[in-house]
Amino acid sequence: MGRVVGVFGIKGWVKVFSHTQPRENILQYDPWWLAEGDGWRRVALAGGQRHGKGLIARLAGVTDRDVAQALVGRDIAIDRAQLPALPEGEYYWSDLIGLQVYGTGGVPLGRVKELIETGAHDVLVVQGERERLIPWAVPQIVKAVDLAAGRIDVDWAADY
Repeated sequence: MGRVVGVFGIKGWVKVFSHTQPRENILQYDPWWLAEGDGWRRVALAGGQRHGKGLIARLAGVTDRDVAQALVGRDIAIDRAQLPALPEGEYYWSDLIGLQVYGTGGVPLGRVKELIETGAHDVLVVQGERERLIPWAVPQIVKAVDLAAGRIDVDWAADY
């Protein structure tokens, strides 16, 4: 959902980069899970607000700059149950990452590594024998998404 990118002030507030739309939506979720080593640590959100062009947040138990500094660089996640249900044909990016992508004629192209937001449209980054950037254009390019089967079918030739 986001990442702790810096500290703000001396009372333990952190600067947050949010992947939500709009960005402030990340402040509506509580608790947060912060990446920690090989796992995640649950933290309660004690406050948050827009500050300039970014966001700042206060986490329960974080009361000084040194403790906040130790959180910089950690990814922020939330419980899946906190997300609203989407209408048919819409997907959370996290649901698409890892799906196998099949091109024209059923040729396997690789797996979705990540998605990139561009001005025109989002782009699937597909990692296979090589990396491919495939526009998320429904129905022109993206023909079908089957989350249960772990599959995306696209109108995209293997030699593109």
